[in-house]
Amino acid sequence: MCFSASASFGAGAVLAVVGVVSVKQVRDPSQLAFASLPVLFSIQQITEGVLWISLPDPAASVTQHNATYLFLFFAQVVWPALVPISILLLQKESRNKTILKIFAGIGVSISAFLIYLLLTFHVEAKIEGQHIFYFQDYPRALRIPGAALYVLATIAPLFFSQVKRMWVLGSLIAVSYLLTEIFYTHYVLSVWCFFAAVISIVVLVLMRNVRRDSVNA
Repeated sequence: MCFSASASFGAGAVLAVVGVVSVKQVRDPSQLAFASLPVLFSIQQITEGVLWISLPDPAASVTQHNATYLFLFFAQVVWPALVPISILLLQKESRNKTILKIFAGIGVSISAFLIYLLLTFHVEAKIEGQHIFYFQDYPRALRIPGAALYVLATIAPLFFSQVKRMWVLGSLIAVSYLLTEIFYTHYVLSVWCFFAAVISIVVLVLMRNVRRDSVNA
């Protein structure tokens, strides 16, 4: 989490349990990507917990480096591609499928671009007060359009899904992003990922809806 190692590890442990229960709801391979979101958020939160412990220790530079890149890999490569693809895979109706494919294409493109930046430019994590700040020496001109497309790919598809109450998940993530931008401007990556991780508990509820619809289909 963005506030302490214990909070990160605690959130990771809870999400791991929620994720396992969510995956057990899967009745079709197309549901697995979405059901696995809490498990992946668990790994990301545990990674940030490792950062909290290793950053103050100069002897743990290798651990710091690896944990920083793993966290950013989830934040900037996994989520913009996986979220819209997982929603697209759940879509059985032809309605909105074209627009979901467009969002998935945007997400994959952003992921590919961000992994290029991640491997090309200098990145670094450091503790600032009660937060972890991720310094990324990416070109400034690309930040606003990149952020806009990232948000579009990770939030918009949730409002076009046939799954009941998927819009609730989309609304919660959208509100959490706005609050993070307002109150934690310099720590958006860390704080928003934490909020999104906690909100991913809703995935379990939605997976029960998906399972019910699969049985009734």
